[in-house]
Amino acid sequence: MTVFIAAQVFWRYVLNDSIQWTEPASVMIMGWFIFLGAAVGIREGYHLSFDVVLYVVPDRIKLLMHSISDAVVGGFGFGMIWFGWELAAKTAGNKLPSLGISGAFDFIPIVGGGVLIVLFSLERLARRAAGLPTARFGETELED
Repeated sequence: MTVFIAAQVFWRYVLNDSIQWTEPASVMIMGWFIFLGAAVGIREGYHLSFDVVLYVVPDRIKLLMHSISDAVVGGFGFGMIWFGWELAAKTAGNKLPSLGISGAFDFIPIVGGGVLIVLFSLERLARRAAGLPTARFGETELED
């Protein structure tokens, strides 16, 4: 993405010309960064949470609340898959003018990120059920 934008700036301001496909290609790559980054945030336990209550409840309740959170996040990931697929299917017949590819490519990052979010949420639930640690940050495990 950075190379595409740098090339665009060079072509525009040094060569006094323009590459038409760099901006939409960069936006598409940014979509991949955003949705894959969100999935990694889920995997590592860095997603947004409201954890004030977690400071005052017992460890078992914390684990239950983390599990509920992971289930809700997994449901959101499933929604990303479902609706992202619908968007991709509805735009598959369109052609992106500057890139010459199907409009579905704009929505594939949503589906890919959703698949990873569902998988990582299921992994966190399975690890928690097995008594294994699920995050590097912000979550305590039962101490028996």
